Amino acid sequence: MFITLTLKTAEGQADIRIDSEQKIDVALDVLRESGKLPPGEIPHFYRSKLGETVVSAYKTFQSEAIFDGDILVAIT
Repeated sequence: MFITLTLKTAEGQADIRIDSEQKIDVALDVLRESGKLPPGEIPHFYRSKLGETVVSAYKTFQSEAIFDGDILVAIT
């Protein structure tokens, strides 16, 4: 299943549509390679605005209960 969400980091933000079974860090690598996010270290944790939880970048969107319309904010 595909979800649409907003990803916010210190360098900026990106609206993305992604497979919910993909790992978050892999998705971020693809975004950096495509120029949608600036180069730099990928944060290990994010805060989900919709679920009000802290999520790991090393798990899938689905396993971290990230749903359509969520906003992930990098924790640095």
